[in-house]
Amino acid sequence: MALVIVACTDNKQFTVEGTIEGAQDSTLYLYNQSLSGPELMDSVKLGSDGKFSFKSDAPDAPDFYVLLLHNQIINFSIDSTETVTINAKYPGMGSNYTVTGSDNCEKIRQLALLQQDLQRRAMALERNGSLTQQQRLDSLQTMVNEYKDITTQQYIYVEPQKAYAYFALFQTLGQWNLYERSNPQDMKAFGAVATCWDTYYPEALRTEYLRNIALKGMNEQRAIMARQNTDGLEGKIVNAGLIELQLPDASGNIRTLTELAGKVVLLDFHSFGLKDSAARILELRELYNKYHAQGLEIYQVSIDGDEHFWKQQTEHLPWICVFDPNATSLPSYNVQEVPEFFTIDREGLLQKRSVQMADGVEEEIRRLL
Repeated sequence: MALVIVACTDNKQFTVEGTIEGAQDSTLYLYNQSLSGPELMDSVKLGSDGKFSFKSDAPDAPDFYVLLLHNQIINFSIDSTETVTINAKYPGMGSNYTVTGSDNCEKIRQLALLQQDLQRRAMALERNGSLTQQQRLDSLQTMVNEYKDITTQQYIYVEPQKAYAYFALFQTLGQWNLYERSNPQDMKAFGAVATCWDTYYPEALRTEYLRNIALKGMNEQRAIMARQNTDGLEGKIVNAGLIELQLPDASGNIRTLTELAGKVVLLDFHSFGLKDSAARILELRELYNKYHAQGLEIYQVSIDGDEHFWKQQTEHLPWICVFDPNATSLPSYNVQEVPEFFTIDREGLLQKRSVQMADGVEEEIRRLL
């Protein structure tokens, strides 16, 4: 008879239950796949009917778990208080199972099967003696690109706030990560998920982890492009932490970020059509008046579509206001929605975006000054 594990707590709980056929007298383990590594939560010896049931405290934000049996695993996620039912057959339970009760877990199952199929095809390619090494590498890259096209378009960008989108980003092929910081397209996927998790789970450790990956990857891309003297989306990459912006002010003069070298810059993406615009402009005025003499400058990018309206709103603002009605500058800084802002230090290096300023933007400006 399967052991039912019930924690004596008032906290909300989740349940994962089901059957593992063909594994009588084997021990099934439940692990939490934490950021610091797998953590054993519980285990149960399976009876002749293969039934199991685990209960545990529900996480505050989506988290990931594994059922382990004789080095075979089933990945699943838990979003909240819920019951997930997994029915599998051993051996081969990692690919021969069904899951009900959670759309996230079903999508994770689909992603796991896609990854396993890629692994099998990669191994078959490696064994193909009729191909040269370069032909094998080219074919492998094609397969990986096809895999990522499927996972980005059908999973990651569909619901980037979901656990399965996060799960997709960290799939591997052997010891290699399929999504890499060195790949600009991959970093867009990381940025999309990081932005959504910032919105839905701002305090979660996994959100902080995603933020760090996205920002570090962005800076690494800037460094690569700077070394190659390559043009960025809005102009030349000027150093490892900054993409140049070249946008017109109300007089038609092109204003750039590089002209502000030596100053602490608040790079602000804004729309004056927003409901709370007036209150936010007042806050920026307070910051500007307080710290401009010490070296603070504000470079504010407006994505309003009506130029006449924008000019009216910015006529009396003392900082640099530029106009970007088609929002072409937003992808450069992975801005998904406005308002959004960043700090840039006196050396012209991008420092933090809004979600990283735990002590507030004013404290961050004071630190850089």
